[in-house]
Amino acid sequence: METRDWLILQILFQEKNITKAAKRLYISQPALTNRLKQIEKEFGVKIVNRGRRGIQFTSQGEYLAQCADEMLLRIRSIKEHVHDMKDIVSGTLRLGVSNYFAHYQLPGVLKLFKDRFPNIEYKVTSGWSSEIAPLLPKKDIHIAFVKGDFNWVDEKHLLFEETICIVSKEPINLDELPELPRIDYRSEYSLKSVIDNWWAEHYPHPPLINIEVDKVDTCKEMVLNGLGYAIMPSMILRDTEGLHTIDLKTKEGEPSLRKTWMLYHKESLNLNMVREFVNFIKSIDMNEDF
Repeated sequence: METRDWLILQILFQEKNITKAAKRLYISQPALTNRLKQIEKEFGVKIVNRGRRGIQFTSQGEYLAQCADEMLLRIRSIKEHVHDMKDIVSGTLRLGVSNYFAHYQLPGVLKLFKDRFPNIEYKVTSGWSSEIAPLLPKKDIHIAFVKGDFNWVDEKHLLFEETICIVSKEPINLDELPELPRIDYRSEYSLKSVIDNWWAEHYPHPPLINIEVDKVDTCKEMVLNGLGYAIMPSMILRDTEGLHTIDLKTKEGEPSLRKTWMLYHKESLNLNMVREFVNFIKSIDMNEDF
């Protein structure tokens, strides 16, 4: 079995669809079907059954798909350790990064690190923190940068804390907030939960949301144009002038803080590129602009 054959089994099992799997593999459907037949011939078993609703894996096929995950992880690990035996720090560093961190901080961080270690390549996966965190135990990534608190028992490092702010074009009175137009945006559950809980503690009625957008950057532009107020993390407001902010406070009068963490496996520090990157991140002040 070639490495690509294991990849075919892995992706086909994920998609349960020949067309979608072929697209992800950048090969034609006939080529994928032919290769699948060759794999079935090699093992002497039927791997999939086709139906109107796509394909179904046989019990032997499911077992081989599970083996594909293990084999691909093992092959990748071997390649990483071979790279690690070179005199120079090289390899492909796989990072999982929350959307906000990927947009506002990661480019500058990678620029500084790449200046030091030009032979390292990167594979970056971005998304909600709740989507990134599960990639780490599966070892799909070396390092995760996530917001909020996760049940992670291995190595972790607090990068920074940020406040959550009420943001407006003009000064506002908190007592009048329920009557003022609010601009809302799509966010991950942990942030939404903090904002909703704060609101429930202070006001008996829901906010007056008159504009809803997909992205927080769009929301910020709406606020800059005086279309309403918003509640967002302070990182979003870096290098933005002309806005008034009020930090959300807990019942005890303390600022509501949102933490950003770097998570990783201790054993991954055996790889030079991971160890150098972790040490680099720990050495810089993440509150500075990059």
